Amino acid sequence: MSSDAAGGQRSSSSSNRARGDAALMPTSSPFTGDGGGAGSPTRVERMLREREHSRRHLFASSDAMDTDGAEPASASAGTFLADGVQSPGRASPANMEDAGGAAPGHAARPPLAGSRSGFRRLGLRGMKQRLLVVANRLPVSANRRGEDQWSLEISAGGLRCIPVFLDEEIVHQYYNGYCNNILWPLFHYLGLPQEDRLATTRNFESQFDAYKRANQMFADVVYQHYQEGDVIWCHDYHLMFLPKCLKDHDINMKVGWFLHTPFPSSEIYRTLPSRLELLRSVLCADLVGFHTYDYARHFVSACTRILGLEGTPEGVEDQGRLTRVAAFPIGIDSDRFKRALELPAVKRHINELTHRFAGRKVMLGVDRLDMIKGIPQKILAFEKFLEENPDWNDKVVLLQIAVPTRTDVPEYQKLTSQVHEIVGRINGRFGTLTAVPIHHLDRSLDFHALCALYAVTDVALVTSLRDGMNLVSYEYVACQGSKKGVLILSEFAGAAQSLGAGAILVNPWNITEVADSIRHALMMPSDEREKRHRHNYAHVTTHTAQDWAETFVCELNDTVAEAQLRTRQVPPGLPSQTAIQQYLRSKNRLLILGFNSTLTEPVESSGRRGGDQIKEMELKLHPDLKGPLKALCEDEHTTVIVLSGSDRSVLDENFGEFKMWLAAEHGMFLRPTYGEWMTTMPEHLNMDWVDSVKHVFEYFTERTPRSHFEHRETSFVWNYKYADVEFGRLQARDMLQHLWTGPISNAAVDVVQGSRSVEVRSVGVTKGAAIDRILGEIVHSENMVTPIDYVLCVGHFLGKDEDIYVFFDPEYPSESKVKPEGGSASLDRRPNGRPSNGRSNSRNSQSRTQKALVASEKSSSSSQISTSSDHNWREGSSVLDLKGENYFSCAVGRKRSNARYLLNSSEDVVSFLKELATATAGFHAGNADHMFLDRQ
Repeated sequence: MSSDAAGGQRSSSSSNRARGDAALMPTSSPFTGDGGGAGSPTRVERMLREREHSRRHLFASSDAMDTDGAEPASASAGTFLADGVQSPGRASPANMEDAGGAAPGHAARPPLAGSRSGFRRLGLRGMKQRLLVVANRLPVSANRRGEDQWSLEISAGGLRCIPVFLDEEIVHQYYNGYCNNILWPLFHYLGLPQEDRLATTRNFESQFDAYKRANQMFADVVYQHYQEGDVIWCHDYHLMFLPKCLKDHDINMKVGWFLHTPFPSSEIYRTLPSRLELLRSVLCADLVGFHTYDYARHFVSACTRILGLEGTPEGVEDQGRLTRVAAFPIGIDSDRFKRALELPAVKRHINELTHRFAGRKVMLGVDRLDMIKGIPQKILAFEKFLEENPDWNDKVVLLQIAVPTRTDVPEYQKLTSQVHEIVGRINGRFGTLTAVPIHHLDRSLDFHALCALYAVTDVALVTSLRDGMNLVSYEYVACQGSKKGVLILSEFAGAAQSLGAGAILVNPWNITEVADSIRHALMMPSDEREKRHRHNYAHVTTHTAQDWAETFVCELNDTVAEAQLRTRQVPPGLPSQTAIQQYLRSKNRLLILGFNSTLTEPVESSGRRGGDQIKEMELKLHPDLKGPLKALCEDEHTTVIVLSGSDRSVLDENFGEFKMWLAAEHGMFLRPTYGEWMTTMPEHLNMDWVDSVKHVFEYFTERTPRSHFEHRETSFVWNYKYADVEFGRLQARDMLQHLWTGPISNAAVDVVQGSRSVEVRSVGVTKGAAIDRILGEIVHSENMVTPIDYVLCVGHFLGKDEDIYVFFDPEYPSESKVKPEGGSASLDRRPNGRPSNGRSNSRNSQSRTQKALVASEKSSSSSQISTSSDHNWREGSSVLDLKGENYFSCAVGRKRSNARYLLNSSEDVVSFLKELATATAGFHAGNADHMFLDRQ
């Protein structure tokens, strides 16, 4: 909201119109295209270019918004659509700081009949793109005409409004309940209401249901007016559920969401019962904006700690989809305030105030009478200043404008009484018959009076305990071109990050510090005062509301364009019917299936509960897959392989009953159907690094709560998925430094980093490198004659293991496919199949290789036989007769993949394999019927 002193009268001004405007307002943006694209300039270059372009072609209609008279009050609900030539910054929600229409501290306004919420549309002359701005308050004034009638007047600027009609019960539950009673206090660090009875819990649930219904009603109105290519800009905590509603309707909508309040730290936010649903809903937007970097950082932290997603410098990533998160500090229409100072009415006010307070320094506070504004702390600090500096008693006056809000709420009534009591005590203590040190007004001022008051003020005092931005400080600076006064600003206001260099920053809870700052400000030399003012004035006059809106829209367009480029790289969904049809037509099929996150039960990790961690550590086959897998394995024309990074015992436990091949530890161990385990690892594999790496993994597991590591026979995996996200990352970074400078500095190993894991394995150990040897052994063991003409490869594989997709792909050039390293690797059919931990020199390696080749030539059936993997690779490759239409590689839950296709989760894998098994059974039944009829 622009100035708290303006109260309801100024909420439709250029700098605060959207601050709570229940509105979706289509506006044309200053950008004609979608932005970005192949060969386009970088985002920074593009934004600089567009900003310069917009400044050269300023909107001729800026004066249409700027009326000299006081602006009428905004209605408390509605949607508005603005036509005409309006700048996004002037007509969009320019100052929807946390004083907005839905916050507990906002000045109460009479609701429209039926209580509406709404949206507005702006149009820019000659521009092609429309901007639909959705907020919680209409830019209209409501005036009562008799007992049963209201007249509505459009605020200055000529906006056309499209209301969203909410019934009284929804407004009570959604607006007064969930928005004002739950979200607003939580976001301002006041905490949730205490639940002293069961009814309170039920109220929470019913209020959240009403909140979602209200958001859906906004979405329904947007659908009615949306045109392809429109940009939709959702505003504030009233509409956190709206991005999901819009994207569910049309995934291609360009949706941005901006929060005008603080976003609390994740430790505060996580107390919200509906925390998961709201975060996921906001993440449906393409761009999420905040006033400051701190708020953006808190949001990303909440997503990583609560949802378990990946936070990046760009935003939040979820399975390849990036929601960009950034800071966009809001501004004001500074020109409007500068022009107002030249008006005769304002000059008259300035002369009156100058005469009234002649000989005294003027200090000013302009706030809503709200708990977060720190008014008692401000007045107490002023009292301490007077107490410690008695020579200033008759030389300074504090003017405090306190706009009453929510006068029917007991907490606000108590705050009002407290402030009045403190003011009365101070005036009684330090005042005289002719003058008092504090002038306190419980009302708002019109625009002219407020500008005059800003102009005559020597020191502005902003002591917010928590504020999204607080643009009172901006407005004061804009009106100080002549006086060059001093700004004392709370470090807990968002404006502190923008004006901190020129203002005196204070902790409003430290009364002594604020009192000392008052003395410093009053006695500040003129040259220092001018330097501070020059810095703040330059920021306020360049970072305007229009600049804020243009920057956000430009970033949203670029974000969508970049997302479209990323989407082109995301594999399409698996065409299940085509895959099944080709399967049934083929004669010899090979199914390669991953295990973890592919055939396992899904684990909900967002809650980070201990039970989920235990469940994930003990991998179990999805119970719904036992029937389909059994049916597929029994098909004599189908060979099934489960290829996993897990060790042999895990695969035995889950798949021992199935007629399938098992490949453990990325294919380093192989078990034929109902056979014994053998090793496929190269004979010269060096495992000297195992013990020292184990010590490092044990060290970090002990010092990272809720982390664990798996000791496999050929690798180690340290997992910190359930540990504190930030601490886990720091520990992982530290672990890598320990490993590279110590145990593995000279070892032939690969370090594979997952999203929340670190794995150390021998060089060349990948699923792609192993599959050639595995395939050769299958051909050899089963005396396979019919060429393999169908391959389905499905898994949630790490990037390093995705070479398996390339291995089979007929469309990849042969030289890019994986071939076995060190051509003399062997298949050792020893029952334990354990690798040697001794160092192998070249002579011993050659000796063993020669023995292996001799043994393979003897064609012995002994379990001790070793066969050249190079021979098996040639044998396995020769049996492949695979065409492109018969190869289906499919990544599970990994949108950045070398696979041809995508399945989103293990549940999708279950559904597909069920369909495949059912179709196979029907196909065989049909063939059996035909054979029976032929015999008849």
